[in-house]
Amino acid sequence: MSPGNVFLFPGQGAQYLGMGKSLSDRLPAARSLFDRAREVLGFDLLELCANGPIERLNSTDISQPAIFVASLAALEDLKSTQPEAVSGAHSAAGLSLGEYTALAFAGVFGFEDGLGLVKIRGEAMHQAAVATPSTMSSILLLDREKLQAICQEVSSLHGPVSIANFLCPGNLVVSGLIPAVAAVEVAAQAAGAKTIRLAVAGAFHTGAMASAVDRLKLHMAGMKFHPARIPVWSNVTGKPHDADPDNIPDLLARQVVEPVLWEDLMQGILAGGDNRFYEVGPGKVLSGLLKRIQRKAECLSVPA
Repeated sequence: MSPGNVFLFPGQGAQYLGMGKSLSDRLPAARSLFDRAREVLGFDLLELCANGPIERLNSTDISQPAIFVASLAALEDLKSTQPEAVSGAHSAAGLSLGEYTALAFAGVFGFEDGLGLVKIRGEAMHQAAVATPSTMSSILLLDREKLQAICQEVSSLHGPVSIANFLCPGNLVVSGLIPAVAAVEVAAQAAGAKTIRLAVAGAFHTGAMASAVDRLKLHMAGMKFHPARIPVWSNVTGKPHDADPDNIPDLLARQVVEPVLWEDLMQGILAGGDNRFYEVGPGKVLSGLLKRIQRKAECLSVPA
């Protein structure tokens, strides 16, 4: 794969109070996206992004559509200032939820269809989290083999827990039942790791989200998926989606209950010689992960 511009889109957790407000104030194209979002969602998303309350914005069913719209609004800003960067896009990827934004950017589905799908995803994952008390924790400074061994041992004693996000070397996220995650944290700390409990509603990217899959599949069965105009990398396989758009729904459904292979897909992109990255949307998490994977990689932040 030849070098080119790579577009990265953030996932849940990147949201912050005020995102999208300045873009909408000065850029009609961004304002239009929030206006169209109000029609799809049935409420004023921009008002919620701008003024909160933050507890509502952080809720899974709200934060997912909010990040999707805010990221595409940031993309409109880049189109207005650096149109050649956008037209020169070579491939795209997004972390978890961000994969949906990347697929919209690549023309796999339109804005309204994509937002409707993200709305269903957020609601279904929120309901699954309410049904199964569970959580996630960042485990730093431990290799994946050691952490996998800890998870297997803990699962036999305290219930399901597994690595949900392979983000970059020394940065993994475990996901599972609350007592199991707590036990992994204790064992990981004893092995020299640092742990950070995440402020999330449930065990994303594990079997705890299984109840969300059927609802997601049912909604996608009524959608039209188009061939991507550029390669979009899958969180599930760590490789680009293949050319047949009919295979995309299965991978999106699997993504809810399977680990995010972010480090793997980024290594694949970097192996192709791509050297100009754009992180489009709220936060700079993906830029930071990229630097941990390839220190010399260049990444421009396009904020929401």
